Parts: sequence; structure tokens; C-alpha cells
Amino acid sequence: MIAHGFIFARGGSKGLPRKNIMPLSGKPLICYSIETAKKVEILDKVFVSTDDAEIADIALAAGAIVIQRPQELAGDQSPEWLAWRHAIEWVTAKYGNFDEFVSLPATSPLRSVKDVKDAITKRSTTQADICISVTPASRSPFFNMVKIDCKGRVALVNKPDCTISRRQDAPTVFDMTTVVYSASPNFIMNYSNIFDGEITSIEVPKERAIDIDDIYDFKLAEVILNLTKGN
Repeated sequence: MIAHGFIFARGGSKGLPRKNIMPLSGKPLICYSIETAKKVEILDKVFVSTDDAEIADIALAAGAIVIQRPQELAGDQSPEWLAWRHAIEWVTAKYGNFDEFVSLPATSPLRSVKDVKDAITKRSTTQADICISVTPASRSPFFNMVKIDCKGRVALVNKPDCTISRRQDAPTVFDMTTVVYSASPNFIMNYSNIFDGEITSIEVPKERAIDIDDIYDFKLAEVILNLTKGN
């Protein structure tokens, strides 16, 4: 099996400007994903898709192969799925067909090598189209998540069949994370959404599931990373 790792990193970011190359404990954020990918023996090559010259330079220095992403696939409203397709086409044209597409978003720097390997193995053994990563949700649509109707009235997002007085008694739900996506290239090229296919998942603990979107996520990741180094 030929498997490749992919990291998609735009230059623009409204929530936290230039977050993909912000120094996290002294190292550009994107380097964490590149370094983890390079430690996964099954990944033949590691690619970074970007529209940004500075990100490209950092990625090259870290040992990744850079894919120049077209500007039309790098805007705030551009679906990342289309960037995935572009990367698959680019790699196939230059290096030939491959069997496993593994996306490791730069915003999840605390993933482990095991998380990546587990996702690849899970998809392979289950023959699913894609394996995503999930973590236990702290809130539940059956217990403490509500919606407000046009009259301002509040109701549970999902009303259970019976009264639930404790969150622990509600159906178990998970948050999707950006730790890892492992998929068939053919699935990505022929469908338009993760949920169009057969999906399986791996579970990761909350401390490895942080997705950096703002400065608070960034600071939390830095604290956890420094504590981990201390151990």
C-alpha cells in the first residue's frame, strides 16, 4: 500500500492571523504536523498544500514537499474538500497513483504518531471510505444543548424518548476533531462530502484533540505541550 500524508495550510486566517506559522513553544505550528507525519513509517511522502510563500519555505525546511495551491482554493469560503482533490491530482500526476490519503491539519499539533497509525489501520480493516477522529463531547444534544425557536422558546436540540436527569444517562455523543482523516483517494475524487461515504472513526483523548482556532486554543495547546515536555 502506498500512503501519503497531507497538510493543508492557507496563508490567511481571520480568527488567529498567520496561525499556521505562529511559534508554539519555539517552533512554527505547522512543523508539529510535518514532524509527526514523517515519524509514521507507512507514509511514503509528506506534502504541504499552501498558497503562502513563507509557509512553503518553512515546510520545505522541515522536509515536506510543497504543493502550490491555487488562489481560488485558498479563500475563506473555499471548501477544503476541493483543495484535497487538487492535491490528489497534483501528486498523482507527479508521483503516480496511491492508495491512502492522510490529512493532518496543522491546527492539531498535539496528535500522536499512534493516532495517525490507528486511523490508517481502522480504515483498512473496516474497508470504510474514510476514517475520522472523534473525542467525547462535553455537552449533549439530548441533555444540555438547546435551540431557540422564532418565539424565543427554548427546547433541547434532540428530545429523548424518556426524561434524562443526568448527562451520564444520555446517549453517548462525540465531537469530530481535526486530528486525522484517512481516506481513499477515489472516494474524495468521486464524492463531495465526508458524510457521502461509509465512515469509521478512532477516539482520541481531549488533550490530543485541541483544534487551534483562536488565541485561547493556542495558549491551551502551549500549556499542555509544555506539561508534556516536563514529563
